[in-house]
Formats: sequence, structure tokens, C-alpha cells
Amino acid sequence: MTDQATMDVVPYEDAVSRYDPLIGLETHVELGTVTKMFCGCPAQFGGEPNSLVCPVCLGLPGSLPVTNRMAIEYTMKIGLALNRTIAGTARFARKNYFYPDMPKDYQISQYDEPLCTDGWLDITVHDPAAGDQPRPFRVEIERVHLEEDTGKSMHVGSTGRIHGAEYSLVDYNRAGIPLVEIVTKPVAGTGALAPEVARTYVAELRDLLRALGVSDVRMEEGSLRCDVNTSLAPTGSTEWGTRTETKNVNSLRSVERAVRSEIQRQAALLDRGQRIVQETRHFNEETGTTSPGRSKEEAQDYRYFPEPDLVPVAPSRDWVESVRAQLPELPGARRARLQREWNLSELDMAALSNAGALVLVAETVAAGATPADARKWWLGELLRTANKTGTELGDLPITPADVARVAQLVDSGAVNDRLAREVIEGVLAGEGTPDEVVKGRGLAVVSDDAALSAAVDEAIAAQPDVADKIRGGKVAAASALVGAVMKATRGKADASRVRELILDRLS
Repeated sequence: MTDQATMDVVPYEDAVSRYDPLIGLETHVELGTVTKMFCGCPAQFGGEPNSLVCPVCLGLPGSLPVTNRMAIEYTMKIGLALNRTIAGTARFARKNYFYPDMPKDYQISQYDEPLCTDGWLDITVHDPAAGDQPRPFRVEIERVHLEEDTGKSMHVGSTGRIHGAEYSLVDYNRAGIPLVEIVTKPVAGTGALAPEVARTYVAELRDLLRALGVSDVRMEEGSLRCDVNTSLAPTGSTEWGTRTETKNVNSLRSVERAVRSEIQRQAALLDRGQRIVQETRHFNEETGTTSPGRSKEEAQDYRYFPEPDLVPVAPSRDWVESVRAQLPELPGARRARLQREWNLSELDMAALSNAGALVLVAETVAAGATPADARKWWLGELLRTANKTGTELGDLPITPADVARVAQLVDSGAVNDRLAREVIEGVLAGEGTPDEVVKGRGLAVVSDDAALSAAVDEAIAAQPDVADKIRGGKVAAASALVGAVMKATRGKADASRVRELILDRLS
């Protein structure tokens, strides 16, 4: 088998000019319930290995599962938000397969009778080839089904994978946590935008799940995991190509890179007249490429049969409608409302969404900042910091209330923009609230005339030629003297008051 790391790839633009991509996404979401799916163990991240387990989630003989009602309700919320129909009857089944992190050697899942059927999620992608014009896509959902998560295998050795590992350890803390799988139908017609469509879909789905309050959707902790299916067919072909499945991609950026990488790799193979192997693949974060996993050319026989220890789930219409009434304003509707209220263009709103800043800006406005000020700080200083440190914007150690307070300090004249950046730096460094940073670092603007007069006189004395220009009516030259005073006061002077004092002295 030819591996991507040792072969040439086709430039992306060439690949999409000759081949049509087809993508599909399978997203696994750990629900934020208090307890696990079929037992009373805590459903939480972390903990000492194998400390959050019991006979039920370990699959010990004689233990019996009991369905978590809240997990059913959360799944219905997801289904309704995705425009899906809630089934009158859903049934759990046993999915039989052997794997070390599956303590029972079967997984309780939903097979031919899932809780939710049909549905879609609308997204918008901006097309660089059309001047960044917005292009809508409707991603149709194949199924939303509820199951239990598996444990976690840790392979100790240089590769971090089972091949080449010295030994393996299994932590069953995750086994039995409620897991919803959201599977799209094949998404065709994306063309060169396939990677962006994949990323935007997962981002929109993450925002939707967060708005519903059903999961913390932390990709870095595994509560949101994505399998990315990619295939290519010659342009104009009526048949789909052979797909590969890149497993457990754990960031939005990696979803986009995985699709792009597979398009380039598959195009190189097809150009050589080679066939695409239907297989799982692993994504390498460092190289941005994929490597072979296991073959899926033969259908797996999971020997599904109805779970004998659980009765079917039959949600009443009253229950479904009560869940529907609990749905919050969904992200798409919220964006449209905020765009109107804040008078933003499509590109402005796209910048907020692409940076993951929309909710943060909205919360900053709710804390007292103007929309313009909230956008300025989140898309400016804070986004630069997030990009520099490789951190998600929302994971920075600063709250919307902190940012609103920084904006208020600037508006009141207590600090200027330069000092405000130092305030933000201090908050990010853990030095306290904005007010505590201002006090601790001595960052308050100096606006007292007595304190500024000496600095103004020194600047005038140091640049007599500039002073003469101002006396001669060239008021714009005052900027040079203002700059000198700001430098002398380490940026702490009130620039507008400094300018007034200079003009008073020299007029």
C-alpha cells in the first residue's frame, strides 16, 4: 500500500478541477448528563483511571441496565433542532464486536429503529472565487441515534498506537457515557469548497449543541469527535468514488485539513490509474496528512439484535411537544437577529462567526459594552493572542464581563487604547480583574494639568523648530510634541489634554 507520507500529492486546485469531491460526516457527541447512559456512575471527564465504574458499565454478569431519561430528552432536543421527526417508538440493540475498550464485547446502540429520522442543517460558506459571496448549503441528516460510549485505550510506546506499542492500558471511566451519533447523508456539489463546507458544518453543529445545553462539545476532551468521509469521482461522472473514513478528528481546523489532504492524496492515486482502498485513516496533526488504518472493504457483521434487557422507548406527543417548547433561540436565528440589531454586513458577521466570537461578543454587549467596542477587542487584541498561542478564543482566561469593563475604562478616559492592551495582558496573565490590573500596574491615564505641564514644557524645549511651526499656524505639527509627551509618560498621558496644553502654550 502506498502511504501518503512517501508519495507526491496533487496541488489542491488541480485536484478539484478534474475531480468532484463527495463528503460525509459522522459526529459523536457525549451528552452532558449527570450520570451515565444505563447506570448511576458519574458521567464526567477525567478522574483516576477506572474509578468511575460499576458492574453495569463494566458489563459484569448479572448487572442490568436502566435507561437514562435525561439522555432521551437531550437526544430529542437535538433531533428537533435539526428539523427531524421524533419516532413514536425507538429500540435499543446490541452491536456485537470485540475490542479491548468495549467491556461487554457488545455496545448498546440504536440500529434500525433510531429515536430521530430525517432532518437537515443549513450552513453558509463564503466563496473566495466569487468575491467572498455567501453560498448556502443544506446538509441533510441521515440519522441521529443514541448509544453508550466505549472506554479508552492507551498504547504505551513510541508510536502512541497499538502497532509498535510496548503494552496497552484501558480506562473504562468513559464506558457507558451517553453518546449521540449524528450522521449526514453524502454532501455533493461542494466543489472546491468541500473542506470549508465540512468545517462550517461541524462548527454550526457545535454551536447548535452548545446553545441547546446538551453537551460541553469540547473537541480537545473528546466530547465532540468527528469521522470525515471523503471520495472523489471524475468531473461529470454519475457514479460516486470509493470513500475513506478519517477517524476521530478533534478540531475544526483538522476537519478542514483532513478533507483537503484526502482530496489531494486520492487525486494523485487516481491520476496514476490506481484504485482507492476503502479504509479508515488516521489524521496527523503535525503533518496535516492521513495514514492508513484498517480496511473496510468487507462489510462488518455486527450481528445486531434487540437488547433483551431494555424495553422500547416510546415518547408521548406531550413529552415531545414539551421538549420542543424548551428549545432556545437557535444559532442561525440568533445570527440573523444580531446582524440586524448591530447593523453588520454579511462579511462582518462572517468574520465574527469564523473567529468563534459571536457568542462572546453578544455576552460582552450584554455586560454593558457597545457592539463596536466588543467586536474591536475580541477580533483585535484577543484574536491575535488566541492565534499566537494556538488557543480557541473562548478558552482564553478572560470573560466577556472583563472585556466590557476594559471598554468602559477606555470610554471613561481612565485608560487609553495602549494602556487597555496592557490591562488585557494582565488579565490574561492571571493578575486579577481589569480594575485590579490597572491598580497593580499603575496604568491609570494621567490627565492632571500639573502632572502634565512639566512634560509638555520639556517637549517644547526639546523641539523648538516644531514649536515655531505651531506658533506660525501649523497646528498639525502638534502631533510630534504629543508623541514626545506620550513617550515620556510611557503612554499614560491623556493625549487629548496634552494637545490642548501644547496649543495653549504656543498659541
